[in-house]
Amino acid sequence: MSETSSNLAVSLFSEILAVDQLARASVARVLPKGMELSHFSVLNHLAHAGAERSPAQLAKTFHLTRGAMTNTLHKLEWAGWVHIRPDWDDARRKMVAISPSGHAAREAALAAIAPVIAEVVGKVGEDKVRIALPVLREMRLKLSQIE
Repeated sequence: MSETSSNLAVSLFSEILAVDQLARASVARVLPKGMELSHFSVLNHLAHAGAERSPAQLAKTFHLTRGAMTNTLHKLEWAGWVHIRPDWDDARRKMVAISPSGHAAREAALAAIAPVIAEVVGKVGEDKVRIALPVLREMRLKLSQIE
């Protein structure tokens, strides 16, 4: 890799990390009381999946340890936002589903987050965001294959 492409890579990842940090802080600030960004992420995933997932599947999806995911799931269960049940085929495993109150909490979070994100997209410009999305998606896919 040439020095120029190395500098380009460092600059790109520096910007991505800075955007990630700022985006997380902006979104976390407007989430409903008691909801953390990790809670919203899991609820959003379960809502989109439309099916139960095991804690191990969720941990893999979010690139977390099983212990970290278990901690998040316990908080979500305590809040009443997910249901955790034994897997009927394998009693050693559990299955997680979003609850009706979890759907409502996710919708409230989306309503709070949407204006923040829309404001940024508006300031950057929709055309630029449309151009950036395929590149960011491809980078995410490539990075997910590195493990």
